[in-house]
Amino acid sequence: MKKRAFTLIEVLLVIGIIVLLAGAIIVAINPARQFQKTRNTQRTTDTLSIRNAIAQVQVDNQGRWVCPSSQNYQNSLPTTTTYIIATGTEGTNQINLSCLVPDYLPRLPRDPLQDPNATETRYTVRINEAEGNRLEVCAPNTEPAGSSPICSR
Repeated sequence: MKKRAFTLIEVLLVIGIIVLLAGAIIVAINPARQFQKTRNTQRTTDTLSIRNAIAQVQVDNQGRWVCPSSQNYQNSLPTTTTYIIATGTEGTNQINLSCLVPDYLPRLPRDPLQDPNATETRYTVRINEAEGNRLEVCAPNTEPAGSSPICSR
């Protein structure tokens, strides 16, 4: 009577093929890259939300910028790259945009890697004079590090 069984070589060959396929799937999925893409998508959404809220304030005020919470930029938006803060006193190159909450935004967006209670949002705003005074809101901390910033114009 002859027994039917797999040989050691056949078993090792099947295990090797499974390992190769699993490795290919993990590389294709690459969870770290997927998380980076998700955070960059959130940054894009946040910059669009801030830009649209600023535009809506101007529409509601007949084209003028009015933001009482900002001590340096109550009546005009900055023409140099200025970091957006959510609360507190403005420092050099900072603008307090808490005037957008709650009428134009439910909360002021912060970078996905930023502490939700931090004053700094890690987003910037400026009027780009080189492009015909176009409003520009950017997320300079994109992933992977060193990639170009995400900007909404």
